[in-house]
Amino acid sequence: MKKRISLSLALVSFLGMGSLSPVWSDDDTVSAQEFAAVEQEAHKGLKASMYQLGYLYQNGLGTEVNYEKAAYWFKQAASEYRYAVEGDNNLTKSQKTLVERLEDQMDPSTNKEGNAFLLHKMDTKTPETKKLMGAHFNGDFFGLRPYETNFLLPIGYATHKYPRIDPGIYYGNYSLAQQQEGGHYDKNMEVQFQFSLTKMLTYNLFGWNESLNAAYTQRVWWQLYSPSGPFRETNYLPEVFMSLPTSEYIDDHIGLKMVKFGFIHESNGQEGYRSRSWNRLYLSGAWQFNNFFMATRAWYRLPEQRKYEGYYTGAVNPATGVYQPNASGDDNPLIQHYLGYGDVRLKYLYGDHEVGALLRYNFGSGGMPRGAVDLHWSYPYFNSKNTFLYLKLFSGYGESLIDYDRSVTKIVGGFSFSRDVF
Repeated sequence: MKKRISLSLALVSFLGMGSLSPVWSDDDTVSAQEFAAVEQEAHKGLKASMYQLGYLYQNGLGTEVNYEKAAYWFKQAASEYRYAVEGDNNLTKSQKTLVERLEDQMDPSTNKEGNAFLLHKMDTKTPETKKLMGAHFNGDFFGLRPYETNFLLPIGYATHKYPRIDPGIYYGNYSLAQQQEGGHYDKNMEVQFQFSLTKMLTYNLFGWNESLNAAYTQRVWWQLYSPSGPFRETNYLPEVFMSLPTSEYIDDHIGLKMVKFGFIHESNGQEGYRSRSWNRLYLSGAWQFNNFFMATRAWYRLPEQRKYEGYYTGAVNPATGVYQPNASGDDNPLIQHYLGYGDVRLKYLYGDHEVGALLRYNFGSGGMPRGAVDLHWSYPYFNSKNTFLYLKLFSGYGESLIDYDRSVTKIVGGFSFSRDVF
């Protein structure tokens, strides 16, 4: 039983907040000050601290052994984390059939166990990483968690006005009047927001501590300050991916926490010459070095059939003699010349500050080097745990799908409501 409780504590210890130390072993020495800190957090209702306090009472760390109090605090915490005590051990899981494992996926505790294992993989040696991990993994809203950063940025300024694209006319065929009078939105300023959620579908189905996940991200560019305030562009990104934790040997030697591979569709839901979409398979690696995080991703675009050649120059279909702006096929055959074949995401935590970057480069694809840099900074708003001041600077290609082939430089600011890990 003692070994099972230790495992339980290991799984949930990362959910503790503040200055709490990691879970102690039986041989560690715990000071009275450390014990008092854990006790104080437990009385505030923090489940992980309740587990820690029960463990200290059980083993006489920082206090006298008191099994009655240990049992009390374990019971207080068990309502939230009983899966960690009562769950199957690894040997039992390895003996289950695939059908039995599928049945296990219907139990909500399986998702919690999966999140706890992901927490167990992460290093939380510093207060910054511990706070970030606890906030990221401790939510439970229908099993949904934040995926990419969720933000609302009411002030955004681009160095150039954005062009208006007519779905029925190839932009190279615009008349002079169309170019001068209605060719661009009338404001450089706009609102930008994004919401992004993920849900774990299965955990440890194949016995590798892997998880199958679904995610959805939506990005919106809103010309709020223009007459009628139209939505200039909306991008939809449904995604399915599997995360596979690395071995302890790989983790310890090179900091690679897990690999992720999946499928992502991205489109803007438009038609004609406004339509943009593409599908990708990707492979990603997630790295951590204390407060520094890095995600490297490479993708392969699934090929699509090209539209008739005249479509890309605004001409009629030579096979039918008819102009067809809504012809089926690839909307943007040259998109990889601008967005390349992968990206790198960097993040660094310093106290309550978070700074990050997204980098892309096409390595000369299409005969011309093109790339993008997306920098961001966030800081808690009045010490809030889920609202942050957020500042973002973008320069390069691919800010949105509609403008994937135009270079954009833009600064936006406002609030974010979550912080992503990688």
